[in-house]
Amino acid sequence: MAPLRLTFACGDYDRTRALAEGTVRPDGIEINYLRLPVEETFFRMMRHREFEVAEMSLSSYVLSLGSGGPDASPFVALPVYTSRMFRHSALYCHADAGITKPEELRGKVIGTPEYQLTACVWMRGILGDRHGVPFDSVRYVTGGQETPGRIEKAGVDLPDSVRISRIAEDATLARMLAEGEIDALCTPRVPSPFQAGDPRVRRVFPDVVAAEREYYTATGIFPIMHVVVIRRDVYEAHPWVAQSLYKALLAAKNEALDSLYDTSALRFMLPWLTPQLEEARALFGRDYWSYGLGGGNRETLETFLRYHHEQGLSPRRYRPEELFAPEALEAAVI
Repeated sequence: MAPLRLTFACGDYDRTRALAEGTVRPDGIEINYLRLPVEETFFRMMRHREFEVAEMSLSSYVLSLGSGGPDASPFVALPVYTSRMFRHSALYCHADAGITKPEELRGKVIGTPEYQLTACVWMRGILGDRHGVPFDSVRYVTGGQETPGRIEKAGVDLPDSVRISRIAEDATLARMLAEGEIDALCTPRVPSPFQAGDPRVRRVFPDVVAAEREYYTATGIFPIMHVVVIRRDVYEAHPWVAQSLYKALLAAKNEALDSLYDTSALRFMLPWLTPQLEEARALFGRDYWSYGLGGGNRETLETFLRYHHEQGLSPRRYRPEELFAPEALEAAVI
């Protein structure tokens, strides 16, 4: 029987490259791998369901569950975390906004390209839990960061406690931050004024690595940003694809993780790649980019799902198991 051909839209990652290059092949599946920027993948999948399989923002996926619960979503997720990242570096402020520590964000105006961005859900939750800045203690403005007109890729129906408005159609958050028209900006992408060394823009956490290490030491959380989803019609027609894809994605990730420790030549253009890898393993453990619900992932997802619900983005607090195809949570072979 001919293999099932599926298009998989995803970023260009070391942890998925074996699928893109065909050195790891899912059982019974032929992959057409599209390397796309994450914003494009998310938009096209959320709005138009263009791909059979795609990387997706964790927040957008949870939004897709809606009030109907997991079975109402047009997607089914796999516990595969193509992106994980601490996001203390995602908070920027205007130099004259009177913000010398994160606690001083309370009462300020914070820009964000989209309210529902996973990175911003995480940082709003962290600010509330650890810095005395509840999500509803600030005012939000949304819009394009570098070019005007960005809209939420997924519809959001927020409670009245969230004070939020859109910026002018011809405005950008990057310029507003540099000019002091907003106090701060929460964004996954480095804003252009900061890249250019504009002294009017700086990070809220000046020593990002120290702040993120302290956060991990205190919480054990390495934030999950993205998951992999299967379009529901594909999953319902071929339930076996969940296990096949999960096994292949896990094998690809493990292959990439092992190759990082090849000291014959640096795999990536980072001068201290090897000692940084050893340092990460000493802090996080050997499998610091684990998939599934083990290795602290359950607690990480529980925290995110609490934040998502508290911030008005989901009608109830989901359990981690509800997010994923059950076939991908059960090992066929021990």
